[in-house]
Amino acid sequence: MRISVIGCGYLGAVHAACMAKLGHVVTGFDVDKEKIDALRRGEAPFFEPGLPALLTEVMATGRLSFSDDPAAVAGSNVHFVCVGTPQVSDGNAADMTYVDAAVTSLLPHLADGDLVVGKSTVPVGSAERLAEQIASTSPGATLVWNPEFLREGFAVKDTLHPDRLVYGVPEGDAGARAVEILDEVYAGPIAEGTPRIVSDYATAQLVKVAANSFLATKISFINAMAELCEATGADVTHLAEAIGHDERIGRRFLNAGLGFGGGCLPKDIRAFMARADELGVDQALSFLREVDAINLRRRSRMVTLASEELDGTLEGRRIAVLGASFKPNSDDVRDSPALDVAAKLRELGAQVVVTDPEANANAKARQPQLVFVESAEDAVVDAELVLLLTEWPEFVQLDPVALAKLVDSPRMLDGRNALDPSAWRDAGWTYRALGRGKH
Repeated sequence: MRISVIGCGYLGAVHAACMAKLGHVVTGFDVDKEKIDALRRGEAPFFEPGLPALLTEVMATGRLSFSDDPAAVAGSNVHFVCVGTPQVSDGNAADMTYVDAAVTSLLPHLADGDLVVGKSTVPVGSAERLAEQIASTSPGATLVWNPEFLREGFAVKDTLHPDRLVYGVPEGDAGARAVEILDEVYAGPIAEGTPRIVSDYATAQLVKVAANSFLATKISFINAMAELCEATGADVTHLAEAIGHDERIGRRFLNAGLGFGGGCLPKDIRAFMARADELGVDQALSFLREVDAINLRRRSRMVTLASEELDGTLEGRRIAVLGASFKPNSDDVRDSPALDVAAKLRELGAQVVVTDPEANANAKARQPQLVFVESAEDAVVDAELVLLLTEWPEFVQLDPVALAKLVDSPRMLDGRNALDPSAWRDAGWTYRALGRGKH
């Protein structure tokens, strides 16, 4: 099948490569010529494990090409809209500018029978509006909504082997035909037994934000428990293990620490609240305000702990920060808790040295006042305090004995509860973590 992908950022580049891997002939379009030129060379414009090799593989087959000319999408049968919906600058709502522009650029090139597939995370009601726009100019084309569920660091796997497929389709023959076409697009995953849910537009638009809101709530819940554990001397890791054995709760996403960040969860729950307010049902999502507040409070708490460990004085103190990306296996620093904490410490007068295996360049572009080095060993030289803020494997596997020889004072704050406290304490370190007190 001939497929176009409009928007070749994180979602679009991965989706285009994976669709070609599934055997389709794919054209990726983006207005960013620099990005397109990089993709034509087989270079991913961001860090995502497995994507460079996949790009090289599928481009060698001739099934994948990229263009900055919107006319290049003409002739494709299925058009995936994969552009971003960032948070607006003056509020919490999702910015639909890029989605609207993508659909508008696509309209002149649609033919009868074409399928326009929205994958972007949009406020509920957006698909209905876009469907009317498409129908008014290209009545033979059909819009469906097929939300993405990618995890940064696992995006290739999540696209080729998704844990579910959701189709939001119109009623009647157009919807039935759309399901048939999408089943052909996703024939590989469906043959593997991937569950497929067919619904209306509204439900399909709600699935992604509802799922992200649930995950954010679970993370903030255990971080709220971490606050109680710190006040009482309890250990949040043991608490999480105990309640996680309840199959109704489960252990996943009960990892207390610095909280969530990135380009999806924070902005998605805020946009969800904003849309609920527009619909007059803001009370239904009022709990998400506290979810957001708990998450942000963890960052302030880490700064407070750093001050406590340095006897209340941050001015002029040398602090090493391990991690700048919002999570491991990513170079994404959007709303990164690690980078936020590093910046706050710098604002309070600390000499902050940061290192990250992949995100140094992106982090430096956002926080140029910080000092960035290439390795953990370089970062901790003469440090009076070390903070682990992103749980990259190379940080978790550091040798505490060897590292102790490089620092000025062996003090570790584990912002992700990722280290073995006994191993670090046995090596002479003062070890402290969110939700675990000083014991």
